[in-house]
Amino acid sequence: MSRPIHPLLVLAIAIVLPGVGQVVNGQPRRGLVFVFYTLLLGVITYLVAPPEASFIGRVAGGAFVYAISLLDAYQVAARRRHAAKSS
Repeated sequence: MSRPIHPLLVLAIAIVLPGVGQVVNGQPRRGLVFVFYTLLLGVITYLVAPPEASFIGRVAGGAFVYAISLLDAYQVAARRRHAAKSS
């Protein structure tokens, strides 16, 4: 078994390319689900938010899912790295 990628590197990848942190962790389907819901909720909140809302306010749904995906990618990588060190 290969050594897991450092969690901070996975986090950096996930920040730059949403969903790819999950792919790097070996969970491509999970990455696609996060990208899908990031885009879907970003578009929905963009369409229903008032015009005077800030950009982040207009895409808040997508930004929320994006933030969750970053946390998920980091935590999975950290757990895998810890498990590899323990064995």
